[in-house]
Amino acid sequence: MIPTTTGPKLRSPPPPSKLFSNVSNSSHTKMPPRNNNRSFLKPTLTLASVISLSLFVLYFAFFSPFSPNFNHTNRIDSHSSPGSLSGSPGNGDARPVKIYMYDLPRKYTYGVIESYAKARGGPDPKGNDALLKYPGNQHSAEWYLFRDLNRPSRERVDSAVTRVDDPEEADLFYVPFFSSISLVVNMNRPGAVGDPVLYSDEEMQESLLEWLEKQVYWKRNNGWDHVFVCQDPNALYKIVDRVKNGVLLVSDFGRLTREQGSLVKDVILPYSHRINSYTGEIGVESRDKLLFFMGNRYRKEGGKVRDLLFQVLDNEVDVLIKHGAQSRESRREATKGMHTSKFCLHPAGDTPSACRLFDAIVSLCVPVVVSDYVELPFEDVIDYRKIAIFVDTNSAVKPGFLVNLLRTVSADQILEFQKNLNEVKHYFEYEDPNGTVKEIWRQVSQKLPLVKLMINRDKRLVTRDLQEPDCSCMCSNQSGIHTTS
Repeated sequence: MIPTTTGPKLRSPPPPSKLFSNVSNSSHTKMPPRNNNRSFLKPTLTLASVISLSLFVLYFAFFSPFSPNFNHTNRIDSHSSPGSLSGSPGNGDARPVKIYMYDLPRKYTYGVIESYAKARGGPDPKGNDALLKYPGNQHSAEWYLFRDLNRPSRERVDSAVTRVDDPEEADLFYVPFFSSISLVVNMNRPGAVGDPVLYSDEEMQESLLEWLEKQVYWKRNNGWDHVFVCQDPNALYKIVDRVKNGVLLVSDFGRLTREQGSLVKDVILPYSHRINSYTGEIGVESRDKLLFFMGNRYRKEGGKVRDLLFQVLDNEVDVLIKHGAQSRESRREATKGMHTSKFCLHPAGDTPSACRLFDAIVSLCVPVVVSDYVELPFEDVIDYRKIAIFVDTNSAVKPGFLVNLLRTVSADQILEFQKNLNEVKHYFEYEDPNGTVKEIWRQVSQKLPLVKLMINRDKRLVTRDLQEPDCSCMCSNQSGIHTTS
């Protein structure tokens, strides 16, 4: 067991739930004496019993939730208890949400990929989009969602959303602008002073909004029923305040104001993991290092904690913490480190989230999260306390605190963490047909009731002079409660 500390307590997996055994009747139970006297009431009672039983059967046949005739459309069925590790509810008998994907001008989709490739000396596809390859990066949700909606409907089995070709039928409207790749098309691109700017992300954002504002379906509901993917924390930064009514698919709220993003309105996406998934056996024998981290040591804002963690962990035994930028070689080294370590550190970056959390999950390396304001994807079906350890920043940077805490975790507890990680890691696999993309669409579909509420509410409101945001601003995390206790 983990001893009590003066700092935050480690949240280890709970013991297996106890099974309740049925209490059998005792052989000494006394039975009432049998009455051998015939009663004139017996035929009447028997008939009444038969009638009652028949009515009971008829009720369940036509009105019971277990009957195929019962309408499940408006029922919420979690398929799991609130304390379960996971258990994503299937779409069941509910009607899939109808989504219309805008046929944007090519420059907002494949044109962005082409510009990215050209800026790096890539080959000219000569108008053949099939030759274009979306560049591998941690913000690739925009590509996977676009690709999924372009698949034949017969291949999109059990998806919570179905694509429609007629916008009049649509519940939601998806805007497939590749905003994250657009942001970095010209980043770090060498060039002589005076070279013409080949690509401008800001101009792309502005032109996209101009295009949208001409669409009747954008104007009809003031954008409330539109869905945007802006996974990079800086994506759509130029126009986000003008599309904030829509459902935003984001990695976190680090670059958004409380008027722009919220857990209620928007969907948190997982980063695409950048290292190979672990395919070996669950166990601790092959994991000889206690703690591993490899990444940029110097970050801005909340990520400044990284430098402090480097200072207190650099000389600890069985701890490997290394500065490194994204590259093929660093990914190979990170893969080896995560696959051979018991715990993997996830400190905040420039924003509260980073891809290393998801690298750790698919590596079955128990994440140690030091990011006080992090928001996590799919928390309605994943209890992260059962797959990760959360430590507040003030405690984590105390010399010796973190390693002493981790050394108290027994091998059995680590195995339990690993089993739980293995159970949920498919949620973080974008290539898995039953993985990330399917879950993102389920999350999006659950926003529809709120979307309809806000559309109706928006149409009846009069102009009001408010000093503070009203209830239409549904903030994400204003509780101020520490994630450890």
